[in-house]
Amino acid sequence: MSTAAGAGRIASVSLLASLLACASSMGGQTPNPPPHLTITTTGGMPGLPVIMGVEPATNGVTVTWDGPSGYYELFQESAPGSREWKPVDGLKLTRMATVSTNHASAFFRVLGPSPSYAGSHTCEECHGQVHHWQAGTRHAQAFQTLVRIGEQHNPTCLACHTVGYGLPTGFVSTAKTPQLEGVQCENCHGPAARHAANPEDPVTRPQIEMASEVCGGCHTGARQPQYDEWKVSPHNVVSENLNPANRATSCGRCHSGTSRLHQLLGLPLAPADANVPITCAVCHDPHQVGTVTNSLPQTVTNEFVSPRSVVLPIRYAQLRNPLASTNDYSISTSGSLLAQYNPKINLCAQCHNRRGATWTDTTRAPHHSPQYNMLLGTVGVLPSGVAPYAPAYHALLPNQCVSCHMQSTPFMNGQPAVSGHTFQVQSFALCQNCHPLPQALVQFTAQAISTQVQQVKASLDTWATTMAPEALRAKYGTLAWEYTVPGALSPGGPGPNSGEQAMIPDAIKKARFDLYIVLYDGSDGVHNGPFAIKLLDAAQTFIQQAMTP
Repeated sequence: MSTAAGAGRIASVSLLASLLACASSMGGQTPNPPPHLTITTTGGMPGLPVIMGVEPATNGVTVTWDGPSGYYELFQESAPGSREWKPVDGLKLTRMATVSTNHASAFFRVLGPSPSYAGSHTCEECHGQVHHWQAGTRHAQAFQTLVRIGEQHNPTCLACHTVGYGLPTGFVSTAKTPQLEGVQCENCHGPAARHAANPEDPVTRPQIEMASEVCGGCHTGARQPQYDEWKVSPHNVVSENLNPANRATSCGRCHSGTSRLHQLLGLPLAPADANVPITCAVCHDPHQVGTVTNSLPQTVTNEFVSPRSVVLPIRYAQLRNPLASTNDYSISTSGSLLAQYNPKINLCAQCHNRRGATWTDTTRAPHHSPQYNMLLGTVGVLPSGVAPYAPAYHALLPNQCVSCHMQSTPFMNGQPAVSGHTFQVQSFALCQNCHPLPQALVQFTAQAISTQVQQVKASLDTWATTMAPEALRAKYGTLAWEYTVPGALSPGGPGPNSGEQAMIPDAIKKARFDLYIVLYDGSDGVHNGPFAIKLLDAAQTFIQQAMTP
């Protein structure tokens, strides 16, 4: 199936705009969740209607589009150039239509409201607090940024530093439209003059859209690559269908951007709208600059880290949470997310925590997310009891996770900027402040931890085939030590069922828990090497206890 959503043309600059898209009729069926913006347009939210996609559906196609608030009408043309545009399904407020077509290829155009911009001062009358907050952001000063560098007349820059540049009623110049300077409400919510004129009319109410494509219209390219990097990051992946209610509220609290924000705001989630990834607005507050104090202690002392004073920096950024904290934190996938939420915890740790996992769990291995707890040394079980508070040196970096995973460089001498939004460690420059040969150290640590993981796994296999109860040995072999849903170390089938789990000694359950915590931390010991070794040593001790008659 081919689409030509970019081959649009304006039908009437006064009232209507159109874009064309073509599609061949194919079988199959696709779900129809609420459409989110899936293409980027310079300046943020599209000021003109844009067709986002034409997808196969049963006996036809599903067409989705976006644009200013108001009524739309979809038209179909049977063949290119026929000029026989026929309306489909009449006027509608929704931005999606499933169209039956018998043509080998069909062309569509969507007609909708033209942009009508007002400027944020018009919004201030009703949204005074939000307007006050937004006025303190760098977005509000975007036009002055151009003035400082002498680019305030550059059309390439104006599209992202003003409201509606190049569109009817949009920014023209400082002399003619000063009220549209800077990045304002309508950049992200769409044209709002008609809403301001009649606030009670639901038809003209501006959109609330959390898709990263809104931000990606400007934060893209060599100078601002945030969107481009995010597109290839794990945050842009929805690994499984999260729309079933039990998944939307449980797994969705960290894997679905829509579900997480709706739960934190105490709002119901729209049906079939959980398959939205972790977008910009999940981590960033679009409306205000937060004064975020990193909650690092002044002094930390334990067997791994010598006494050390830590500065408490204040971060002025549009982030929802601080970049560092040292309070242990974990949320489960049951109960209210809002009741478990702690806004003072590290932004990354809001999801990258052990998710309530303990060694007594038997259904499945811990989730692949204990990074924050490993960094602090607060997860796992030792022969002396639960894990102590044993933070790594890395936990005392002022920006913790961001320090290594979001290293950035500015655009210089024609070299593209790096914003760090792939969240991958792509440079060892920061490490050299403490480690003379950081890359070699990482490789050595990873090899040592990987070897020790395999040794612990081999010991568990030995227990399973020699010391496990006969019923487990005969039925499961080397899987006798595993969870009912085995972890990544044991492919090939289910482990002991819920009733049979009671036959596995507590020492083995503790050992497998420590093993998977280290494995699923995913850093091969880099986050907290000494503590990872301590947990794997503890696992071997537990196995030895179980092996002793």
